[in-house]
Amino acid sequence: MSDTAQHSIGSGFGAGSTADDVLAGIDLTGKLALVTGGYSGLGLETTRALTKAGARVVVPARRPATAQENLTGIDGVEVDDLDLADLDSVRRFADRFLGSGRTLDIVINNAGIMACPETRVGPGWEAQFATNHLGHFALVNRLWPAIEPGGARVVSVSSRGHHFSGIRWDDPHWRQGYDKWAAYGQAKTANVLFAVHLDRLARDRGVRAFSLHPGGILTPLQRHLPKAEMVERGWIDEDGNVLNPEGFKSPQQGAATQVWAATSPQLDGLGGVYLEDCDIAEPAGPDGDRTGVASWATDPEQASRLWDLSAELTGVNAFAG
Repeated sequence: MSDTAQHSIGSGFGAGSTADDVLAGIDLTGKLALVTGGYSGLGLETTRALTKAGARVVVPARRPATAQENLTGIDGVEVDDLDLADLDSVRRFADRFLGSGRTLDIVINNAGIMACPETRVGPGWEAQFATNHLGHFALVNRLWPAIEPGGARVVSVSSRGHHFSGIRWDDPHWRQGYDKWAAYGQAKTANVLFAVHLDRLARDRGVRAFSLHPGGILTPLQRHLPKAEMVERGWIDEDGNVLNPEGFKSPQQGAATQVWAATSPQLDGLGGVYLEDCDIAEPAGPDGDRTGVASWATDPEQASRLWDLSAELTGVNAFAG
């Protein structure tokens, strides 16, 4: 089977489409989805849209009490405890889920942190790479016995921020010269490479993987950014008002691409590609405008290398042997 071309398929949707728009006419009754971070920002809108279409959604949460509160009034949701920065927590969650004997139809790796101060987790790993990538890598590999039988779609939420950095193979944990935005970029590149290689490994078993840029949205993801920095970047004014609001999506619009990736029949038989604005994105051009997907994020050799490194670091690989 040849790789899916990294080019638009003319989906008919766009930047203004909402999660409800892309789910119009799609019945998810009887489907089971897992959405990490599905109780805040884009994750909350994703959970709301999937349940409205009939799916049951498992929301693993680092703050289960907050998740329960935020999800009040949404039927068809269950919350469990999961800290992606703690591989023991990932293992315990996966064991509990697998013990339920259920099969997953959709996995959306939505949770993440952005541009945080230098933080170390586990054995001294850089927190953005560890949380955004390694935690999700371990989670999907541990949940593989529930993912494969249903021919699930696995959706990896990346960002246009992947343009900030490829993988720093000589120092992926930023032990020298930490830069919060470049570290974020590396983690988001890892999210794309993860989908590239997972799709390659899993497609013959009926499982497909996608990555995506949801768009620019002001959500709790920005919690680590000082107000002054957001003012300097032109996102808000001194009073906290959003500037150039047409440059940002609403959370409902921001959730649309990941919901489309997880459910759209337009993507049947496709996989391993990076999406934006509810379509397959084009490769990035040479002008450095950060649109489309950077070549380093879709390189199959780098994807394979990252998979091997991640398996070595986490001690988990569902495809070993």
